[in-house]
Formats: sequence, C-alpha cells, structure tokens
Amino acid sequence: SAANSYAVENGFSQCENVLKKWSSSALEQEAKEDKHTLRDLLFFLHIPRTGGRTYFHCFLRKLYSGSDECPRSYDKLRFDPSKQKCRLLVTHDDYSMISKLPKEKTSMVTILRNPVDRVFSAYEFSVEVAARFLVHPNLTSATKMSGRLRSNTSGISTLDIWPWKYLVPWMREDLFSRRDARRHRGSDRVESNNPYSMQEIVMPLLQYINDPIARDIVHNGATFQIAGITNNSYFPEAHEVRHCVQRYKVLGDYVLQVAKKRLDDMLYVGLTEDHKESATMFANVVGAQVISQTLSSSLNATTKWKPANHKTGRGSLISVPEADHEEHQVGQANTTLHSTENISDNRENMTVKKLMGSYEDCIKSLRKTQSRRRTSSLKRIAPANFSKADRLKVPEVVLEEIRSLNHLDVDLYEYARSIFTNQHQKSLLQPYDATEGLGSIFSSYSSEEGILSFRLLSLGMFVALFLLVMLVCVNARRKISKVKI
Repeated sequence: SAANSYAVENGFSQCENVLKKWSSSALEQEAKEDKHTLRDLLFFLHIPRTGGRTYFHCFLRKLYSGSDECPRSYDKLRFDPSKQKCRLLVTHDDYSMISKLPKEKTSMVTILRNPVDRVFSAYEFSVEVAARFLVHPNLTSATKMSGRLRSNTSGISTLDIWPWKYLVPWMREDLFSRRDARRHRGSDRVESNNPYSMQEIVMPLLQYINDPIARDIVHNGATFQIAGITNNSYFPEAHEVRHCVQRYKVLGDYVLQVAKKRLDDMLYVGLTEDHKESATMFANVVGAQVISQTLSSSLNATTKWKPANHKTGRGSLISVPEADHEEHQVGQANTTLHSTENISDNRENMTVKKLMGSYEDCIKSLRKTQSRRRTSSLKRIAPANFSKADRLKVPEVVLEEIRSLNHLDVDLYEYARSIFTNQHQKSLLQPYDATEGLGSIFSSYSSEEGILSFRLLSLGMFVALFLLVMLVCVNARRKISKVKI
C-alpha cells in the first residue's frame, strides 16, 4: 500500500513537472501585434461537429479560389505548407499544425459548441456513418469494400479523417456485433423506446461516453485540439501531456490556460448555438478582409498583367468529411458540391452583403442534403432514430456525467462565449462598412500592397474629380462671356 501510494505520488509529481514545462513554453510565445488583422494564410481549425463544414462551403469557398487552398485539407498534411503559396487551410488537425505553418503570417479562426451537444453529435455521427455499412452481409465484406474504395480513389474518405478514422470503425464493428446477436436470437425485439439506450441495436450512449476510446478522443476534445495535444498531434510531448491530464484531473488547468490564450490570439471565435450572430460576425470580420485582399490582388494584377491560369487545382483538394450519395461509396468525401467557375466569376465583385445572401441560400441546400443522407442511414438501425425530442429522454445523471467528463471543454466554452460577446459588442459599436461600394472594398486593408493600391486609386479619383471641377468652371466662364457679348 505504501509502495502504491509512493508510485501515485511520484507519478503525479512527474506529470505536474511535464505540464508546467509544457504550459510555460506555450504561454511564453509572443502574441501577435494585431490579432484582428487578416494575415497571408487563414487557418480554420475545425473542431468536429461545430458546423465548420457549413462555413467551409458557404463562406470560404465563395471567398477563396481552389488554387488558394492548401493541398489535402482535412487530412494530416503530407507537405510543407511553409513552402507553398496557399492562403486557406481548413482541417481537423489540431493547433500543432502551426508548427508546419509560417506562424507570423498566419491568422487562425475556430468555432466552439456546447460540450454536451457536441458529444451527442459526435456519437450520432459515428453511428450514422457506421450504419451505412450495414448494407453488407457481414463486417468482413464491409471492411474489404471500404478498403478497396479508399485505395481506388484520389479523394479522402471519412475513414481517413480524424477523429472519424477511430470512431467510425469502432462503431461499425459494434453495430455488426449487435446485428449478429439479434440474428442469433432470432428476434428483433427492442426493450427501450429511447434510441440512446437501445442496446439490442446500437451502443448505448452511457457505454459510449465511458469507453476508453471516447475518453481519449471525444471528451475535452475542443480543449485538446486548441491546445494541440490530441492523439493526432505533431507536438512530440502531446501524448504525455494529454495522458497526464486524463490521469490527474487537477492538472487540466494547465492545458485550459494554454487553450484560453490560443483563443485570445485568434482572429475570430464563433459559437455553434449563436448561429446567426456568428455567421454575420464571420462575414464582417473575416469575409470583409478577404474581399479586401482579393481586390488588392486584382488591382496589383492590372499593373502586372499575366496570362490567365484556368487550372484551379480543385480536383486535387480535399473537401469535407461527408459520405457520397451512392451506397457503394460509403464514407467517401464529396469534392464537387459547387461549380468553381461560377464562384470565381463572382469573387472579385463580392461584398459582405452579397456574401451573406449567398450563404443563406447555401446552408439551405446543405441542410437538405445532410437531412436526406442522415434519414437514409438511420433507417438501417430503426427504430433507433435520433432527434432533439429523443435527447430529452436521456436521464439527467447521464448529462451530468458528460459535463464531468468534459469539464475542461465546459470551462473553455464559457470563456469562448465571453470572447464572442466582446467581439459582438465591438462589431455593433464599430461595424464594418463592407456591404456596398468602395467603402466595403477598402475597409480593412492590412497589406502594404493593399494600402498602396488604395492610395493610387484614391489619387486617381482625386485627379479625376479635380479635372471635372475645372471643366465645369471653364464651361461656366464661357457661358458668362457669351452673355456679356
């Protein structure tokens, strides 16, 4: 007993030293001089199940061209971004990706969600994608099929993307096991009317949240992702730091402080629940500056004309972790949701007002597609169909356990809410004039080239106005002289 006590105490001391060293190094990093200015590269750190896919398709793909995107987004990058001239990186990779980026030239944005809702959504999505494999007669044939699909395509499957590459196979194996058990019993009878506890069909939510896989990947996922210490991290010390925090709950405060500082240094922090306000703020804070950069580049291009390059490279880029409509392509990413030619034609004429209008149309289409796919998938595990009404059937004791398991995320989410509230108040006091005309174009120039272009154009407008006034004066004098004669 004394030996065990010594071992525990010694282990805690060792972990505390690891956390102190790591957090001290992270907190000492200098903050950007102006974190609200968009830099050369926009890094969208997409926390799963926060609505980031909508922002990617309905905002960012309307603001950036295909050639602007960093290759292999949503996959662990296999290139050195610092040697690329990309302007947009959207990925589930955690903050440690910054070690591969030109940090001083990178702006970061993210979206957070209520931790309880995010855990529900992660659970439901794992089940939804795994259920698509139930068209196969057994687990072996399903696994072989998914393997062939992943090797025969240039795209990225949901099964290749963190965290789904861990969560979906786990849930898929569980669904097949329960289906086999029902067949063995010769009965499809279900005891519960709550889809979150239909153990004859799907892994109960309570079992899911207490499994070691969920504890390592799902719980406190937002905090670990922003701190850069997920099991997908590039930081060599990430695994030891994460495991120490999971072992000794009290040490989590070190990670929380680092994550909060990272949020402080971001260009934009959105909230899934405050959808309308978050989208409007994203358009005003991020969209307005991207539009300004685009116009600046366009103005510079007119002085240094080059032959047009119609190869956007979109086909080689990775889209979002969503399954194809075809059943034989379960989990395959869809990379052809939008026509890049039409987007490219409108990009230079984009304003924040137009951006918000196109966003509203885009999300309607995405939601319909998502709802149709979800309904089709969950039919295979009926009557285990998830809904907001069904969530109300989950006992409070389970919800409280989710909050306890995600105590870091609960704290970080409240901190994000305070950041969001401050951003929102500032945007009301100093709204971006970026909806129409020249005011929208030059409201947030940050680069030297943009400022120079603005000054040149302003000078040109001044000269033109001066000449116009002179012409009016000359004409007036001529009329007066004619009257005198």
